[in-house]
Amino acid sequence: MKRFLGLACVLCLVAVPAFSQISPSQEEFKTTFKAFNQLDLGVTLGSTGVGVELASPIGEYLQLRAGFSVMPRIHYPLHFHVQVGDDPEASSSKFNSLASKLENYTGFKADDEVEVTGVPTYYNFNAMIDIYPFKRSKHWRLTAGFYLGPEKVAKAYNVTEAMPSLLAVGIYNRIYEKVFNYEPIYKNIGLPPEYEEKILNYGRMGIHVGDFIDRYVMVNSVDEEGYWIYDDDNNPIMEYKLDANGNKIPQPYMMEPGEDGMVKASIFVNRFKPYVGFGYDGQLSKQYDRMKIGFDCGVMFWGGVPQIITHDGTDLARDVDNIKGKVGTYVDVIKKFKVFPVLNLRLAYTLF
Repeated sequence: MKRFLGLACVLCLVAVPAFSQISPSQEEFKTTFKAFNQLDLGVTLGSTGVGVELASPIGEYLQLRAGFSVMPRIHYPLHFHVQVGDDPEASSSKFNSLASKLENYTGFKADDEVEVTGVPTYYNFNAMIDIYPFKRSKHWRLTAGFYLGPEKVAKAYNVTEAMPSLLAVGIYNRIYEKVFNYEPIYKNIGLPPEYEEKILNYGRMGIHVGDFIDRYVMVNSVDEEGYWIYDDDNNPIMEYKLDANGNKIPQPYMMEPGEDGMVKASIFVNRFKPYVGFGYDGQLSKQYDRMKIGFDCGVMFWGGVPQIITHDGTDLARDVDNIKGKVGTYVDVIKKFKVFPVLNLRLAYTLF
């Protein structure tokens, strides 16, 4: 942050020598350097969304701008695959069997794919100082300033059509927990032993989003005869499960519905985001000099890699790897861009 503010100060100091090079008459000085003797109203369109902006020059070398922009809430469809147990290859047959039983028992028809919609939610106020190294008549400028907006800039949540599948997943996992903990399903009523064995063999049901970066699959240690090994407190000793090459197998991140039966995620960045860039302003038409057109090109520093937090508190950007499908592509892009590129078109009208 200190580097960004320092850069802004440097840009401001660049203009000081430029002022010292001018030696107009007293009358010219009053006319040329009168502050806020002009006000432009502009509209912007670009990577920060749609916005409005006010701009006022301070002499021939400086201009102040302030505005507000919002990103339209365009929906982006995403899809997740529901998996049963830890083995993706055996998941399909397991899911079909369980989905049929769950539909008979609960009336909810489960699908092995869950659709999620992603929506940008960010808006920003901005304040900028433009520095014209070669006077405003040359049109090119350097810019420093900041954007200020909410921490949450996007969210994703399941569509309504996915609710039956998610409810079925939640119901099944609740039954699995009861069986795993040797608890009755309802009051003193339990499942027949053969059904309990099948459920335990199936495993939990969830959305296999990816694999944890620092968690690995654990299994019970066994002796030469295949019996579990226990410690002094009679607890089974666990060890890492290894693949054919002797590497630890990452623990899959199986996202399950929350208490409201939904799956969600949100993207968070810093509220205060410094900005540096450059731009150009010129007349749209020589016959009508009140209309101006220009552009801004630069970067918004949003505080490093954004957080992508799911409803269960998992950060997809820092905790999970090998994320599947289009979601994985989006996450990889977000992780690579630690700054937000700004490219905006600006149309302005001089009010006075």
